[in-house]
Formats: sequence, C-alpha cells, structure tokens
Amino acid sequence: MAELSKKLAYFTDSVIRRMTRIANQHGAVNLSQGFPDFDPPQELKEALVKVATGSIHQYAVTWGAPNFRAALAKKQSKFMGFEINPDTQIAVTCGSTEAMIAAMLTVCNPGDKVIVFSPFYENYTADTILSGASPIYVHLKPPYYHFDIQELEDAFKQNPKALILCNPSNPSGKVYTREELLIIAGFAIKYDTFVITDEVYEHIVYEPHHHTYIASLPGMAERTISCSSLSKTYSITGWRLGYVIAPPNIIDGVRKVHDFLTVGAASPLQEAAITALNFEDDYYSRLKETYTEKKDFFLKGLDQLGLKYSNPQGAYYVMVDISEFGAPNDVEFCEWLAAEVGVAAVPGSSFFQEEIHHLIRFHFAKNKDTLAQALKALEHLRPMAKAKVWIS
Repeated sequence: MAELSKKLAYFTDSVIRRMTRIANQHGAVNLSQGFPDFDPPQELKEALVKVATGSIHQYAVTWGAPNFRAALAKKQSKFMGFEINPDTQIAVTCGSTEAMIAAMLTVCNPGDKVIVFSPFYENYTADTILSGASPIYVHLKPPYYHFDIQELEDAFKQNPKALILCNPSNPSGKVYTREELLIIAGFAIKYDTFVITDEVYEHIVYEPHHHTYIASLPGMAERTISCSSLSKTYSITGWRLGYVIAPPNIIDGVRKVHDFLTVGAASPLQEAAITALNFEDDYYSRLKETYTEKKDFFLKGLDQLGLKYSNPQGAYYVMVDISEFGAPNDVEFCEWLAAEVGVAAVPGSSFFQEEIHHLIRFHFAKNKDTLAQALKALEHLRPMAKAKVWIS
C-alpha cells in the first residue's frame, strides 16, 4: 500500500473542534470553539428567508456575486480607509479559513519560509505546511503578548515570503498598536515580504484599544493580503462567507487558487448577507458594547473564582492560568474539565510553538445565562481539582 503524504505527520486535526466534540459528548458548556449561542440580527434572518423563497440558488460568479462584492467593497473601504475596487481587489471565499489557505498557496512556493507569531490560531501552521513552506516562529510574551524587535528582525533576515498577522489576535486577545504595526511594516518593506492578515475580529475591540489595518499604513497596500469573514461580526459562523482583499495582481492569483479549491461561496447566503454589509455604523458600536458587557461579566466571574488570566484587548477569548491545579498537562486537564466539571476549554499548548502547558482558552461569545452556567460549574473546579489524583 502506498504511503500517505508526509505532510500529515506535521499537524493534527483541529484541537478546537475536537474539544467541541468532547463538550457534546459530556454535555459540557462549550467555551472552547468560538461560536455564539445567540442568533444573528433579525434583519439578516429575514433576508435569508426572503432569498430562500426566491430564485438565487445556482452558482454565483466564482470569486463572488457582483452585488455582494460591491457591498463589501463599500463597507471595507470606509473602515479600512482606502478605496477598494470590487471588480479587481476582492475574492469571496468559503470562510476566512479558505481565504487564508488561498492566500498562502498564492504567494508561497515549496521551500519558502513564513513568519508566524506564537501563540497562533492553529490553522496557520497547517496552512504553512500544506502550501509547502516552513514556519519561523516569533514569540509573543505573556501577559501582554509583546514581541521582541530583534527577534522579529532576525526572523525577517531569513528571507521569509510572508508574515501572518492575526489582529485582533486569537487566542491571546492582543490588539497590535499602531507603533507595533509600523515596526512590522518597516521590516516587511525592508525585506520585501508579504503580510497576510487574519482580521475576523476587526470590530470586536475593547477600550481604550483601537484596531488599525496594516494595509492602510504607508507602503503596505501593495504587499498586504487582508483576509477576513462575516462570521464573527454578524454571528453567522455557519454561513462560511469569507473574503480576501489585495491588489489586483495578487487577487488574480487568489481567484485561480480559490476556483479550484471550492469553486465559490454559497450564492443565496451572499445575497442575504448584503443586508448586513449595509448596516449603519451604530450596528458596530452596539456590537462592541455587547461584547464588552460579555467580557466584563465573564472576567468578573473569573475574578470571584480567583482564577488568573490575561485581560483581552480584542476578540472574545481569555487565556487562563491553570498552574495551581497540578495537572500533568493542559490537554488532560481540559478533557477532565469537560467530563467532570462540565465546562469545555481549549488546551493552550495547541496555540504555542514553545512548550506551554499551563494555559487554557475560554471564549465568552455566549448568552449571559450560558456564561453564568459555566461560572457556576467552575465554582466546583478548585475543590474537585484538589481531590483529583492525576495519573499521568
């Protein structure tokens, strides 16, 4: 029997999605995989119903329906601060997951190197390997997740083809300052490197922090490949509508790759989602207020439980320190937490290149009642952990 691809040895299945399956198995409150348990805006649901009874059920243009691209270009031009041409600078994808791998396959040749900040969203290493490249890790130092400038330049000196930038960051909740982005941009220009962004949490940022699109900085528009999606902003993770924004020469390549990966995103969902893309600015203000309230509620609960964590600046995740519980590793702890305490989290080691086994990630994109249920269950964490005899 012929052997399978050697690439498969260098990454696992998604630990995040695995923890959802474990949560479902034990009936645990799922604070692992980052999707809401509340509905998208009512106007968006009504638009979907209207489209479902209409006649838009066949393929759209491969790289996105023209009216969807037009609405997206209008919205993103306003927020990103520069004019985006819907016909030449956008490729619509099946979620930001496809956007990222399409971008990687567009710019990377086998043997290329790609800078990845650690901790990182787990897809980035797999995307790098699948595109034939190898990662260069630059470490972000907890609890504020700053990078060392010299370490970053040392990585750039290895002539990477691209740097992946998740901003706001999953899992750390870091929001890069403008000054930090100018440092990254300066190195990208100096060493002729692409920057591939993951900005799905662009509208979920907490005061006093502010999200800056690196593509908007001087000299960066021509070398930035901006990936994002509608999933988090409009609470429609199951719709799988993502996109890439980049200069025309890069988008031409992304469209080729995308065409043979998935052909195209769902046309009825694109039609319905135009309603969301046309929301007024107050929608994004309310979104920020909603997630600020959720964050404050959940972190106050963690404070009352005496759990240590890093306060997120953006996105909807919080990294919690489990050192005190004496578990042999974070994976075993999370499996026990879901099965016995009734709350599911993600082992922090799945996000770090370095050996980190004392952190876990919770998310708080849930109704207040769900978060209260999780916090109530976590009241039993410390006494149960003290009584637990770890075998490993």
